[in-house]
Amino acid sequence: MSVNQARAPLAVVLTDIDTEVVRAWRAAFADTPGIEIREGSILDEDVDAWVSPTNSRGLMDGGVDAAVKRYLGAGIQLRVQRAIRDRFAGRLPVGSAVCVPSGAVRPKFLISTPTMETSSENVSETLNVALACAAAFQAVHRQNAEAPGSIESVALVGMGARTGRVPARVCANLMWTGYTLFNDYSFDDYDELRDTVTAQLDDIENAPAGKAIRITPPRRTAARR
Repeated sequence: MSVNQARAPLAVVLTDIDTEVVRAWRAAFADTPGIEIREGSILDEDVDAWVSPTNSRGLMDGGVDAAVKRYLGAGIQLRVQRAIRDRFAGRLPVGSAVCVPSGAVRPKFLISTPTMETSSENVSETLNVALACAAAFQAVHRQNAEAPGSIESVALVGMGARTGRVPARVCANLMWTGYTLFNDYSFDDYDELRDTVTAQLDDIENAPAGKAIRITPPRRTAARR
């Protein structure tokens, strides 16, 4: 893990048609600069990349995934599943993501990150939203490392808040954690990202009531390859 060096700021839009999710975001991200929060469809966002919550197989058959596939065409699912096959042997773990060309002018890219293993899975009692959100931003970082400046703006929806049945307030807080980790640190791989998110949230859950919490990376014990 390394602290991110100075780079052009990423414009981040949080948008959802669910009023309760939008309200929860406004509370969770109240003191977080660089975040724009809107009520509406991600399909209306003119940004470089959309983030679509998916399942581990990349089957775009429900929720935001299905709406994105209708908008961009069936070829987008083929590109997502090809990337999953080539990079993750056909199964995308929660806490990882793929970034593929969208086939459109805007957005240029689609980032698919699973909030669940299978379609319509209840993930309300998991950390999957934080893992998926952090992985999506890690995918932005990796894409920009390969082609600097290719993603300067990104839009996300309320991850897991509909199909995954995650309560709006929980969704917003977990997304804040995922974003905060991305904003300060880059990760060597997705395994390290998952370990870091899990450690942070375990620390928060066990903290004394009323204690201020700061998201910080755990001490690194060994390099991963």
